Amino acid sequence: MPDTVDLLILAGTILTPETVEGDAAGPRFVAVQDGVIVGVGGADEAKAWRARAERVIDLGDATLSAGIVDAHIHPVSGIGLTRGVDLTGVTTLEDTQQALAREAAATDDWVLGWGLDPNVFGDASPSAHLFDNLPADRLAFVQLFDAHSAVASRAALERAGVTGRETFGDSSSIPVDASGAPTGYLLEHSALGLVQRLVPPLTFAARTDALFGILQGMAQTGVTIGQMLDASDPDAFDLFEALEARGELPMRVRVSPMAVPGSTEADWARLVDLQGRGGRRWEIQGIKLMIDGTIDNGTAWLREPDTHGESTESLWLKPDEYAAAIAYFHARGIRTTTHAIGDRGIEFVARTLHGLERTGVTHRIEHIETLPDDVLELISEAGLAVSMQPTHCTHFTRADHTDNWSRRLGDERADQGWRIRDLHERVVVALGSDWPVAPYDARGTLAAAVLRRPAGRDEVTPVGPDQALTAAAALDAHTRGWWRSVGEAGGTIEVGMPAYLTAFAANPLTAEPDAFAETEVLLTVVGGEVSVDRT
Repeated sequence: MPDTVDLLILAGTILTPETVEGDAAGPRFVAVQDGVIVGVGGADEAKAWRARAERVIDLGDATLSAGIVDAHIHPVSGIGLTRGVDLTGVTTLEDTQQALAREAAATDDWVLGWGLDPNVFGDASPSAHLFDNLPADRLAFVQLFDAHSAVASRAALERAGVTGRETFGDSSSIPVDASGAPTGYLLEHSALGLVQRLVPPLTFAARTDALFGILQGMAQTGVTIGQMLDASDPDAFDLFEALEARGELPMRVRVSPMAVPGSTEADWARLVDLQGRGGRRWEIQGIKLMIDGTIDNGTAWLREPDTHGESTESLWLKPDEYAAAIAYFHARGIRTTTHAIGDRGIEFVARTLHGLERTGVTHRIEHIETLPDDVLELISEAGLAVSMQPTHCTHFTRADHTDNWSRRLGDERADQGWRIRDLHERVVVALGSDWPVAPYDARGTLAAAVLRRPAGRDEVTPVGPDQALTAAAALDAHTRGWWRSVGEAGGTIEVGMPAYLTAFAANPLTAEPDAFAETEVLLTVVGGEVSVDRT
């Protein structure tokens, strides 16, 4: 026992590997020194440790868990992606138009919105008819929930000089109507950027404040670490440095910048040079890539076209260039994680990764939305990790397949969707939110993984209930799963493990999931330091 410890936490239940497996008694304290767990024990030992502790936190009957990790977040790009009116809870076109009209009345500037569900358009494609209740000269730009598409008003298209005849170095596109005029629907990032660049930017100070608020919000829901998969904003690293000049980040952030379609070896070399840069609670590690877009937009990469005849190609117009990028990073010992949503895209990524020399550098796949059995086995054979977002299934699809995602895929492929349980039985699974695509509150994510429907919505029929995780499996994937996916030791309460901890008023393993989604987060510990304390 050390002479002193920085922090001693007492709790009614502490979820060590043994208690997760059914030891009801379990330990009653965790001791932390220099960011590492140095003691875990029962009530009879706690008194001796308490006398040596610089700080003691007694959680009473609460439950202490390994720290929640969100494997997929976009806190910096999310600053811009969440400007304007929040449309995430709006379910009809009429209500959406009314919300935008209210936003227009409140501002003389651009009318902005985010989180729009394409299901509000019914069988029609998203278009500038969204803004029919606004004056014809009003500049408007609304992003759909997936962050891969947007709708711009006709005035905004004209201001940006968008004609519908543009071509891009990836599979971005601008749909046109029968007359050849752009409809207002913009698909993928290159197309969005034509209009997005005209929206007046926030000041650096405002962006710094916004980033702090986002990270603090995550920490307050129990998130101790998040993996940021983009860094496309040119000031991203400056923002983190500015925040750390003020004090500590509320949580730790691992930044994995993106190798974009069409990038060259010179671009990849610059990303390699960034590895290891960082500060006290943020670091650049790993690379993000994308092989396709989304099913809802018709930009995923499917084996067979969707019911609109779309989703037929890779985001990399030359997929072999993606394979070359993967080989480049693998040879330099850098882990990658690839966005792959359609079955053909997932298969291509899995085969590419399967063909790499086994050097101990493992890689991960993000999302995996529709998964045939043969590709599931390929992922397993390759020993890959995967990152999944349960709320994408529960918030945006329906059991009866009447949602846009399911209609585009058809019944057979929709039934192969969101196979989290099948994957968890074979490979390492890390859970996350993909915020701002879905809420970052881990309590709701854990509940969705177990229920296969939104928490608190027992009237909703579960989507693919056979793919539900147990509460223990969901918690494992939202804690230890990320550490395993990046090849590091952590995510458990054991002596010698990094001290990332989350305390809940209720036990996530025994509480009813709907109720747990509303339980209080009492404590968030980041690297041995208390970030959130509601005791």
